Formats: sequence, C-alpha cells, structure tokens
Amino acid sequence: MKYSQSLSHRKMLQSSTGALLLLLPWFGGLVLGEISNDFSKCLDFFYKATPPQGFKKAGYQPICQRYKHKYRFASLYHLQGRTPLYSAYNITFEKGKKRPPPNWKYEPQLAFPKDSPDMQPFSSKTPKRVKKSQAVREDYKNSNYTKGHLNPSMHNKIKADREATFTLTNIVPQRAGSNGGPWKGLETEVLERFKAYCKGSMYVITGALPYTTERRINNRVSVPEYMWSAYCCSSYSSSLPKSMKNFFPTHAAVGRNDPDSGEEIVPVDPDANARIRGYDVRRMSLQTLEGILRRRLRTPTLSLFTGQCQ
Repeated sequence: MKYSQSLSHRKMLQSSTGALLLLLPWFGGLVLGEISNDFSKCLDFFYKATPPQGFKKAGYQPICQRYKHKYRFASLYHLQGRTPLYSAYNITFEKGKKRPPPNWKYEPQLAFPKDSPDMQPFSSKTPKRVKKSQAVREDYKNSNYTKGHLNPSMHNKIKADREATFTLTNIVPQRAGSNGGPWKGLETEVLERFKAYCKGSMYVITGALPYTTERRINNRVSVPEYMWSAYCCSSYSSSLPKSMKNFFPTHAAVGRNDPDSGEEIVPVDPDANARIRGYDVRRMSLQTLEGILRRRLRTPTLSLFTGQCQ
C-alpha cells in the first residue's frame, strides 16, 4: 500500500515538473529579459535605486539595456516616436579609451518578446517586425540628422559598455551643429567635473524634449527640439573651488537642436561661430530643468532624482 502511494506521488511530481518545464519558455521574457513594465532589473543606474517619477507611462517602454549578458544602462523608450525619452547611466572613465566603431544595434524584444534579452547588431536585412517596432539605420540616411547618443560612449570606461551605447534605442535625431558642437562640449565638461570632484557615483539622466507639434524623419522617428541632461553626485569633494559651488550635488542643462526655435528656453548667442550658431546650451539648476520638463511634458509631479539628490 505504501509503495503504491509512493509511486503515485512520484508520478504526480514528474507530471508537475514536466508541466512547469513546458511553461518556462512562456515566462522566459519576463524572467530574463530587459523588456518589462518597470526598471526593477537595472535599478543600479538610478540614484538610490529610484527611477524618475512623474513621467507618463502610456506609450513608453522601460528598457534595461543589456549587452553581452550584462545590464549596461537604462532607457525609457517612446514606442510611437521610435526614440528614447531618456537614458540613465553611471559615469565611469579611463584615460585613453577610444571610441569603438559604430556597430549599430537594435532591441530584439521590442519586435519579438521571447527573443534574446541582449541587444543585437543589425544584419544585412532588417526583419519587418524590427523595423515596425523601432528605428533602423535606414531612417537616418539622407535625413540631415546625426545619430545623437543620450548615453555617450565617452562617459563609459569598459569597452563593452561603450559598445552598448551604439544601439538605436539610445539614439535621437540630432543636428550636427549640436552633436559635434556645444552639446559635445557639455558632455566633456560633465566628465571633467566627475573626474575632479565626484567622490562616489555620478548618476546621469539625459533626454530629448519633443516639439509641441511632433516632427519626424522618414515619417517614423521623432525629432527633439531640445536635448536635456542632469546629474546627481551626492558624495563630492569637501574643498570645492568657489567656481564649482553651484555644480554640486546636482546640475543640469538644456541644448537647442533647432537653430530656428524660439529663445524662451535657451537664448541664442549671436556672436557664435556660424557652424554652431543656434545650437546653444543653457546651464541651469536641477529645479529649473524640472520646471521646464513639467511645463512642456505636462507632468506636474516630475522629479528626476529622489530627494533632489540630497
């Protein structure tokens, strides 16, 4: 009798285990992938493990940007506009590291939810479902826009981290005058502050501010009117020079991506070199940036860093 019960119980366990193994592939994307309803798998890229609050959720997809089996940074992706609203990352740096070749990648799980959780390089032929779900290289051809990084390669130390920034889910259409001019100057400036004064982690959130009436390249990819960025370094040098007092623990900036835009957010320097005129960057406090984002994005409770990075 006992043997019969034991055999029956063993068969039930085997049956249950088999059923569970059959179900695992259906849950694989949720357990292993970076595409989910939140950033719970990559909270290390946010100050105090807290993503920005107040951004609208409808139409946006959190992505824990994964490459070579490791999370590299995080992006909030606008599905309809096929561009990130922002990317969040920690600055790391090593002198002498070179920019890797632009081997452009895409996010497989935006097209195929059960596909690889790692970003993948584009092949010679782009699958239709990939093109439908996100930007592709062809979108930028003859567009008069460069591929503008939100998480820039130069802010990353490890080679794989730098390579991971070359995914189109981290890219927005950016004018060359901005990308190679004042905005690049801002990226260099922030990196220098990190190296000289930040004693712990520097959390950066860089994003795009769309036009009030949306514009697109190739009738597909949303073009930002402005770029914006903010950082949080809560542990910094106790002997800051007077010129740096207003830059810690937080600071922010907004850059023009359209020389013909109005000057209510960022004024134009009329004496700037013609190549970069109209692509000015305005430095500002975190509170000022959050006020601009709240008004333009109509998000009255928006906050980039919990507790204002205090």
